[in-house]
Amino acid sequence: MFPLARFARLLAAAVCALASLAHAQSPAPALPAKENFHLFLLVGQSNMAGRGAVTPADKVPHARVLMLNKEGQWVPAIDPLHFDKPTAVGVGLGRSFAIAVADATPGVTIGLIPCAVGGSPIDAWKPGYYYNATQSHPWDDAMRRAKLALQSGTLKGILWHQGESDSNRELAPGHETKLHDLIARMRAELNAPKVPFIVGQLGRFKDSPWSEFKTMVDQAHRTLPEKVPNTAFVSAEGLSDKGDKTHFNADSYREFGKRYAEAYLKLSGGK
Repeated sequence: MFPLARFARLLAAAVCALASLAHAQSPAPALPAKENFHLFLLVGQSNMAGRGAVTPADKVPHARVLMLNKEGQWVPAIDPLHFDKPTAVGVGLGRSFAIAVADATPGVTIGLIPCAVGGSPIDAWKPGYYYNATQSHPWDDAMRRAKLALQSGTLKGILWHQGESDSNRELAPGHETKLHDLIARMRAELNAPKVPFIVGQLGRFKDSPWSEFKTMVDQAHRTLPEKVPNTAFVSAEGLSDKGDKTHFNADSYREFGKRYAEAYLKLSGGK
């Protein structure tokens, strides 16, 4: 007899495949006026890119949530959003963030600009830096994609999740200075001196205690709003990992995205 559990897994995979095919063949969506197309840059490392298990529900488009795909085209935002490591990407926090913001701002379309790069230390986010692990230029690629997106919409926020790769003896002491510098550079490069910059807390998972260096990086994130204007810190308290003690699971990513949305709406004066 064919095992029921295996049949369910195959059925879910088939649904996801069909949804992806329909997504690829669907016509380009009509874009709203530039002032009503609110753009958000998704940057950092793997926990921004997302490593959660994808379900058929994650493939259902939202009418007012779009993403800039790898080819630079606006398409409905379905998971996975990112393409940094194609065999690893999955559900992240971007889509639930966008849906929450769209629901809170009627008449506005949300445009996501996925640019995170798994494993990248903050030093990789500098002009001209080549990151060999993904054979990419994290900063240059992100700025190029952001400027392309800005031809169609208005930048409303930068979402950042990074720090796991800096949580060591060598890099942790300088993380805060580098983060403040990165924020200033991004704002200057994109001509958005006051754009909200939102940083999420590193995962603190059961049976995986933090080192002194991860605590140091966390402190730099936690105190950011006290030191840099128009920034916010989002707690990861109570969120769970996917079993690898590094990446959040899919449900936690979805919750994390809602927390980012709450922080953004508060920072921007929204609902």
